[in-house]
Amino acid sequence: MPEAPDRSRRIIFTGAAGGIGTMIRPLLARLYPGLVLSDRVRPKDLQSGETFVAADLTRPDEVASVMEGAHSVLHFGGQASEGPWDSILQANIIGCYNLFEAARQAGVKRIVFASSNHAIGFYPRRKRIGTDVTVRPDSRYGVSKAFGEALGALYSDKHGIDVTCLRIGNVGPRPVDVRRLSIWISPEDLVQLIQIGLDHPKVRFEILYGASDNAASWWDNSRAQKLGYRPTGKAEAFRAHAEAEQAKIGPDPVSDLFQGGTFCSAEFTNDVKRAGP
Repeated sequence: MPEAPDRSRRIIFTGAAGGIGTMIRPLLARLYPGLVLSDRVRPKDLQSGETFVAADLTRPDEVASVMEGAHSVLHFGGQASEGPWDSILQANIIGCYNLFEAARQAGVKRIVFASSNHAIGFYPRRKRIGTDVTVRPDSRYGVSKAFGEALGALYSDKHGIDVTCLRIGNVGPRPVDVRRLSIWISPEDLVQLIQIGLDHPKVRFEILYGASDNAASWWDNSRAQKLGYRPTGKAEAFRAHAEAEQAKIGPDPVSDLFQGGTFCSAEFTNDVKRAGP
């Protein structure tokens, strides 16, 4: 199980103004008072007592300034969806490298990296997978998350930073379609995984799936469970809502086959029988 949080640590939270950041900040604030929030733009709902430092991940000097004196980093910054190559390259690849390198130079001890299910999106839905599979990204965005995982392994092995990569499914109050019945994670369960990354004494380099206790899950998350993960969210409780929403979407011959959903079908020009393992 994670150790009791050390409240004296300086912890940086990049991407604090984003969708996930906005959902989990109130939960993190109770566990880690003094959390330093960072993003390109100031969060609209910044609370008294919260510290915000603006930084653009593509600017090494700004990232280095934020990292000064930091013990740990929650790296949720960057582009959160598919986009043109140059925007993915700048925000999620160059920006991710700038983050890890600035953290190394600042003597950061731990990094929790927000990876994504889209790093393995071309695995078929009928196949249950663990965290030791070869990456099969479904998009340029997925490629950038696979890069971040590889970078985390490098900085862990070469520089001794404890790195936890969370292959996040979909965060929200409830799953919004049938696909998300398999990959949904509640904000509370995501924070529990973050606690493992920040506090567990046995973390060196880990890849964990960001999913709640979902009966329809495609993922073996036994490693997270060994580290003390006890999810309380259950996607099945929202099945009726998810199925009703799915009926509005209709079938997709590519998306419906693969774990990455529409990220797989977008721009798809292959024969579906040749895609995926």
